[in-house]
Amino acid sequence: MSVVNKTLEKQLLSSLKQSLIASCQPVDNGPMDKVEHVVAMALAAIDGGAKGIRIEGVENVRAVAKSTSIPIVGIVKRDLDDSPVRITPFIEDVKALAEAGASIIAFDGTDRERPTAMLDLLEAIHTAGCVAMADCADFDTGMMLAKHGCTFIGSTMSGYTDLDNTPSEPDYALVTRWVEQGLNVIAEGRYNSPARAAKAIELGAFSVTVGSAITRVEHIAQWFVNSIDSAKK
Repeated sequence: MSVVNKTLEKQLLSSLKQSLIASCQPVDNGPMDKVEHVVAMALAAIDGGAKGIRIEGVENVRAVAKSTSIPIVGIVKRDLDDSPVRITPFIEDVKALAEAGASIIAFDGTDRERPTAMLDLLEAIHTAGCVAMADCADFDTGMMLAKHGCTFIGSTMSGYTDLDNTPSEPDYALVTRWVEQGLNVIAEGRYNSPARAAKAIELGAFSVTVGSAITRVEHIAQWFVNSIDSAKK
C-alpha cells in the first residue's frame, strides 16, 4: 500500500489549520462558468484571507495553480449513469488533478455503489504524491478512511445522499464526533454564514470550506429574492 507524502502533509497541516477554504465552483453552464472567472474568484478569495481553494475540473485546477501557490483541493465532478457518486470517481481523475497542480485531491467518501473502490482512490492519490480528503456523509466511513491514511475527512456529503431530505443546518454533530476521535475534520456543507463557520472552528474542526455564500452569485441573489418575496406576502 502506498504512503502519504509526509512532507506535503506536514506543510498542509500547518498552513490550513483553523482556516477558510473557499470553494470556487460556479453554477454549471452559468455566466460565471469560465476558466478566467474561476481564477478571478480564487484570487479574490485569497485576497479576502482564504488559505486554501477548492476547485472543480482539471482545466480550472491547472489555471488556478499557475496563478497562486495557495493549496488547491482538486476535484472532478461527473454525472454517471450507473452510480450516484459524482466527486472524483475514477483513478484517471486523480492522476489528471495531480498533474494539473492539486496538492489535495478530494473524492466521494460515501458507502454507495461506485465505479472505483474508495481505498483504491486513496491509494492512487498517495501514489500521485498528493494528500487525500474524503467527502463523507457518515461517521463510520469517515473513521475507516482516516484509519487507512486519509489525511482530511470532510462532512461534505452529509445531507446530500438523499436530496429530498437535505437539512438546512450544517451537521455539527458529525463534525463533533470526528473531532472527538482526533480526526482532521474539514467542516463542509451548508456553512453559509460567518457564524456557522466560526461555530465549526469552535467545535474543533481543522478548517471550514465555504462555497455558495462566497462564489455563487446566483445562489446569493436568490437568497435575497426569496427573503424579499416572503416579506411581500
